[in-house]
Amino acid sequence: MTCIKPAPESDVRWTRRDFLHSAATFTLGAAAGPSLGLAAESNAAAVPERSTGGDHGTKPTPLIQIGILLGTFARGSLETRLDAVKACGLDCVQLSLDCAAMPAMPDEIPPEVSVRIRREAAARGITIASVQGTFNMSHPDAEHRRAGLRRLLVLAKACPQMGTSRIHLCTGTRDRGSMWRGHPDNDTPEAWRDMSTCVREASDIARQANVTLAFEPEVNNVVNSAQKARRLMDEIGSPFLKVTFDAANLFHTGELPKMKEILDEAFALIGKDVVLAHAKDLDHDGDAGHLAAGKGKLDYDRYVSLLHHHRFRGPLLLHGLSEAQVPGCVAFLREKLMALAAAVSGK
Repeated sequence: MTCIKPAPESDVRWTRRDFLHSAATFTLGAAAGPSLGLAAESNAAAVPERSTGGDHGTKPTPLIQIGILLGTFARGSLETRLDAVKACGLDCVQLSLDCAAMPAMPDEIPPEVSVRIRREAAARGITIASVQGTFNMSHPDAEHRRAGLRRLLVLAKACPQMGTSRIHLCTGTRDRGSMWRGHPDNDTPEAWRDMSTCVREASDIARQANVTLAFEPEVNNVVNSAQKARRLMDEIGSPFLKVTFDAANLFHTGELPKMKEILDEAFALIGKDVVLAHAKDLDHDGDAGHLAAGKGKLDYDRYVSLLHHHRFRGPLLLHGLSEAQVPGCVAFLREKLMALAAAVSGK
């Protein structure tokens, strides 16, 4: 198995026939119900794959690329981990530098390390979709935030040599001990001020290095909703600041019964700015997004339909799973994406 790569831009331009077919499909889909309507609206997000068999037929190919956080494979060297990714039929990763025997946010990155990462990934046909640059951007200690920004600059400068142009990060929390733990002060004006100032400086670093920052709204962080994510992007106003969307991280206590409404509203607010997406699951609301994809209650049919509808081109990155769960989760995502592609192509 291989990870499905996006088609060239020329392959998704609409002809007049495509437009008429899409209009007809959307009309039928809207009558059939909201989920199919969503799929039909995103007709340009899936293209037919030419069949190589004898039936002269076509089968739809989803444009969303499936990937994985490289740290899922907690074994040996960088090369060994990349081999494990390839063995699972994937060719797209989010990289944390600790997979290359370095601190995740180092004070310096030797050029030979960056070159090695790019060389070994390329040798296996693996794309570095993003590199992990998380630090606590809301920490109450200003020096902690400044140290994070210094290391982010080091990481951003090394991105071209590593073969990537995206850095994944989170906005953090007022908790001093863990950036993944919520805190009562996260909702204070002071927390927002410190976080937004840090994000503004980080966005300027991204501009200078010509990389994109993709921050993840997360229930325990200061930016804990799509509404706050929209507010932050509007305040910063930088084309170098985008979103990592993880649907399992959006549901506050008591909100799980409103899953459809929350997902729809989130994509309406920030869908056009999503450049990375994460795939895991949850079995309750609040601080709950820690299950493998397909093992919980997240409505993946709607999730992938919304990604398609908002012209997301991947990657959709698995995490929050064990190495043993990878094959099953890959198969689960492929099934969802192929079903969506079949729906939007009218098969």
